[in-house]
Amino acid sequence: MRPKVYITRRIPDQITAMIENHCDVRMWHEKDTTVPREILEREITDADGLFCLLTETIDAQLMEMGPRLKVISNMAVGYNNIDIEAANNKGILVTNTPGILTETTADLTFALLMATARRITEASDYLRNGKWSTWSPMLLTGQDVHGATLGIIGMGRIGEAVAKRAKGFDMKILYHNRSRRSGVEENFGAMYVDLKSLLRESDFVCVLVPFSKETVNLIGKEELALMKRTSILINTSRGGIVNETALNDALVEGTIWAAGLDVFSQEPIALDHPLLSLPNVVVLPHIGSASVNTRLGMAQLAAHNLCKALLGEIPPNLVNK
Repeated sequence: MRPKVYITRRIPDQITAMIENHCDVRMWHEKDTTVPREILEREITDADGLFCLLTETIDAQLMEMGPRLKVISNMAVGYNNIDIEAANNKGILVTNTPGILTETTADLTFALLMATARRITEASDYLRNGKWSTWSPMLLTGQDVHGATLGIIGMGRIGEAVAKRAKGFDMKILYHNRSRRSGVEENFGAMYVDLKSLLRESDFVCVLVPFSKETVNLIGKEELALMKRTSILINTSRGGIVNETALNDALVEGTIWAAGLDVFSQEPIALDHPLLSLPNVVVLPHIGSASVNTRLGMAQLAAHNLCKALLGEIPPNLVNK
């Protein structure tokens, strides 16, 4: 019998065809909406494989409803939406899609940094709303990027790619990581420092650590208070790493100058969230890896992981080794 697979979001036809070569496929077809929990619970009952996104919570309760489930293929680098311990207990393989989105996410991170520093969206709105009447010496002045000090919290693949871009802007690069990265220090002149020193000395702070129990609210009131009043916080990792209440207070009170955010603790973010009302915040709807080539590559890799596992092989991007 062919394995049965459930796909929790509509994906490109060529990716579905890859999976259909080996499996019987069912898929949630509603475009740009998450699959309702009750439907996911129903579909998991006879599924051998699950192709999912960060938007689905794959917890122990759901796994119990899928007695045939052998593999969960997550189309993302992060996998905090999946209960790894529960998967281990049930012998379910969990895979992700690392590497392929590194450069695209680094592009977006640096674009967000520059847009926030130079007040790009604020300036665009200023023009579109008919407020521009004349050139003025200090109109919409921002912060320089070139020659500034960039602090990177989390020097993984994406952190290293951001450092490479910062080098081209003659930025001084500081970083904090669980371990030192000699290659980054040699190639980009990056300097390893403790977290407090990074926060005190940086003009820009980029949060690029994985989401985990250890990194929840890693940046809170005390950490923000250490930063310069002219500094900018950029988060393209996960929303829960930055305490949004503390960040809002810091931005309102002028503790820091601005923030650029691609991620939030609750997604999609509510339109009445106080951060959305602040002019010194640039916000994006979690599009870090959103280029056509990268998203297709992620889907292809997730499909490859899924099929390898269902064919009895060890998938190349196994999380719970």
